[in-house]
Amino acid sequence: MIEPTATTRTQAKANRRAVLLQSAAALFASRGFNGVSIEDLGAAAGVSGPAVYRHFSGKQALLGALLVGVSEDLLAGGRAVLSSADADASALRGLVAFHVDFALAQPDVIRVQDRDFDSLSEEDLASVRSLQRGYVELWVDVLGRLFPQRDASLRRLQAHAVFGLINSTPHSVILHGRRLGATAAKTALESMAWASLSAEGSSPHYLAS
Repeated sequence: MIEPTATTRTQAKANRRAVLLQSAAALFASRGFNGVSIEDLGAAAGVSGPAVYRHFSGKQALLGALLVGVSEDLLAGGRAVLSSADADASALRGLVAFHVDFALAQPDVIRVQDRDFDSLSEEDLASVRSLQRGYVELWVDVLGRLFPQRDASLRRLQAHAVFGLINSTPHSVILHGRRLGATAAKTALESMAWASLSAEGSSPHYLAS
């Protein structure tokens, strides 16, 4: 019998970890963090409850890995968009498209973040907040180059508002009992986000009037 190589074992472990994270996202989204047990998580991933501890120290650690991981992915993805853009306008459009793609692909993770953020450990809470601040500032900086007349606090508010628009929509794209197609949803969300960010009225003078 051929023994599995170290590389094969490492890959199998990574695959199991990925399945656990995916299963956790679905279960936490549907039941909430407090409504899911280690046994539930193991069963959803096709392993026993105790086997989960081979990958994570507990349920809270799994939640932390899920939300820290997605925050790292957002920041890295946003930076990649900016590094490949040839102009500020295309950079902003790229960020919008990137975030829309993320929201449509990860509705469970977004729901978990909205509902179970406070269940994170203090260390993971600080990490997620730091990573998300970095991601927001990518948007704020691009908006500042495109619209230098806008105050940074306004640009930060606009970024958060666009996140709210995009992130909330994947849970409500069922119209008259039918789910809106991903392509149609993506087009609509990108159009609305761009319109809100580039509107001429988005200035301190307009808001104060």
